[in-house]
Amino acid sequence: MRVDALMSRFGYCSRREVAQWLKRGRVTRHGVVVKSPSEKAEPHEVLVDGEPVEFPGGLYVVLNKPLGCTCSHKEDGELVYDLLPEQWLRRNPAVNTVGRLDKETSGLLLLTDDGAFEHAQTSPKRHVPKVYAFTTSAPVPTEAVAQFASGEFLLQGERTPCLPAELEILGECAGRITLHEGRYHQVRRMLAAVGAPVVTLERIEIGPLKLADLNLEPGEWVEIDPSIFS
Repeated sequence: MRVDALMSRFGYCSRREVAQWLKRGRVTRHGVVVKSPSEKAEPHEVLVDGEPVEFPGGLYVVLNKPLGCTCSHKEDGELVYDLLPEQWLRRNPAVNTVGRLDKETSGLLLLTDDGAFEHAQTSPKRHVPKVYAFTTSAPVPTEAVAQFASGEFLLQGERTPCLPAELEILGECAGRITLHEGRYHQVRRMLAAVGAPVVTLERIEIGPLKLADLNLEPGEWVEIDPSIFS
C-alpha cells in the first residue's frame, strides 16, 4: 500500500496532506523517516508520530451505548459517533454501527469499518441472538411467553410472523427477551401488542458478548475479536 493511501485509509489526513506530514518527519518505516508519499509500506511497519497504526486489520469494537444517542451520521442531536475518537471517523471505509439501537435504548452496540462483517452480522440468515432487558408500564401477561415462542406472532402492519423469541418474565413489569432477527423497534412493538408498553430497554447480549462480562460504563468501548462471531 502506498503511504499516502495508508494515511488516508486509517484516518490521519487526506492524501493531499500527506506530503506535509512526511516533510515534518512524522511517519517512519522500520525506524527510517518516510520521504515519499508513493513509498510502499504495510500498516504494521509504520509508526505515525511514534505510535503504531491503530486497528491495522480493521476496526471492531463494542460500545455500551448511553440513552439519548442516535445511531446516525446525519441526524440532529447527540450521535453515537460523537463518542468515538475523531480519527476513527476519517477512516476509509467509514466506521458504522452494526444495526441500530433507537435513541431511548441503551446497551451493546457493535461498530466496524468492515462492510463484510457488518453485512454478515445483520443478515437475516445469520439469526445472531440478541438479549434485551426491559421494564414495562403494565404487567406482561404470562401467555405472551408461548405467543412469542410460537413463530406465529404477527406484528401490526407486517405479513411475515416473527421468528420464535424467548421471553422471560422476571417480575410483574420486568423481564428479558431474546430475538433472532432485527425488525424495526421489534421489542417495543411486541410488548405493546400484548398490553405491556416498554418503559426502559437495554441490550445486554449480542451473540457471545455479554454486557455484564465487559465492565463497560455508558459511552465506553472495547476492541473485540471478530472471529468470535464465526
